[in-house]
Amino acid sequence: MDSRGRRKVWLLGALLLFAVAAVLMFTGQGDPMPAKTPEVAFPSRMRGADMERAEKRRTWVMPTGVDAGVAAPTKPRDPLLAALPRGPGHTAVVIEANALRYSPVGELLMDCLLRDGGKNLEQFKAMSGVDPLKDLDRLVITDEGIILSGDFSNAHYQELLGDRVSSDHGPGARVYEPGDTTFSLPDGGTQRGRMDSAVGTWNNQMLVVGRSPDSVKTVLDRMDGRQVDEGPPLLDENSTYGEMYGVLAVEQLAKLMGPNQPELARRLMDVAQNVELHLDTSGDVAMVANVRGMDEDQMTDLSKSLGGALSMARMKAQTEGKEDLAQLLDFAKVRPDGTSFKLELAVPLSALQEQFAWCREERQAAERKQAAP
Repeated sequence: MDSRGRRKVWLLGALLLFAVAAVLMFTGQGDPMPAKTPEVAFPSRMRGADMERAEKRRTWVMPTGVDAGVAAPTKPRDPLLAALPRGPGHTAVVIEANALRYSPVGELLMDCLLRDGGKNLEQFKAMSGVDPLKDLDRLVITDEGIILSGDFSNAHYQELLGDRVSSDHGPGARVYEPGDTTFSLPDGGTQRGRMDSAVGTWNNQMLVVGRSPDSVKTVLDRMDGRQVDEGPPLLDENSTYGEMYGVLAVEQLAKLMGPNQPELARRLMDVAQNVELHLDTSGDVAMVANVRGMDEDQMTDLSKSLGGALSMARMKAQTEGKEDLAQLLDFAKVRPDGTSFKLELAVPLSALQEQFAWCREERQAAERKQAAP
């Protein structure tokens, strides 16, 4: 598999975990959505499982004697959170791949990922030594690149990264530069290709993919205390709840609104400071976007404008006969709260189960074909 193919594997996983539910609701197959459920439990705080998960991840103590301009902390911390960007205007969204995999929605997503009966997954495992369904714990999408965390002790780095120029960078870390390389294929052959991204590895627990070696080194330095950045990490431990969570730069949220709401997008960038996201997939899929600003009156006006836009979109969907989209928007709520407001969106699990039924049928058909003599 060449560099483009490998990037597609990881990108496919990220897109499926991040957006496939919404895409299928709007364009997919299956029967119309059922009537809305009376209530949806929206993520609002750390739960028992979240706290237990966070505690287990406090495994890293910054090496003593690091000259970072500050005293090295003595308490263990989560290395992934320490590696995140710092300061305003950054984006970092964490996908709890392992937790999502074993949620009700995750089981549905697996049917879509394995519609070929798992053939491509097995080829990737054989080539890389990594099983994404077991070894991958978290996937982080930032404006600096991608961070993968998990158990990569069996990874075939030589096969994955080829013969690119590399060098050690601190304890347990290595940085691979972009460049032409030779890749080993699952069938024993080789193929020439080019990797345009730099890659960093850390203690068989983390992979960092960035635009350049310097950007990868910045992430590794930040984690080890060798990089002094302005402000704390974007996410602290108390915000690590849900199967997806993170901070989205206001500019990114404005882009997601599309070209049909230019005035609302401009006001969002002028008034809001950041957006904190939390997605829960333990039952119905529920998302909360907490939009924060400085001025209470401006944030209240913005929340009303956003609520009005959602209502108009719902009525337009009804008029055009798009009942599935109209019912989805019926779950959307905007709740003002002083200098912030919460945007709530939800998709009933029962609706997703109907929409994903075709994936399961194709997976079962592929598995029966593979099992046939």
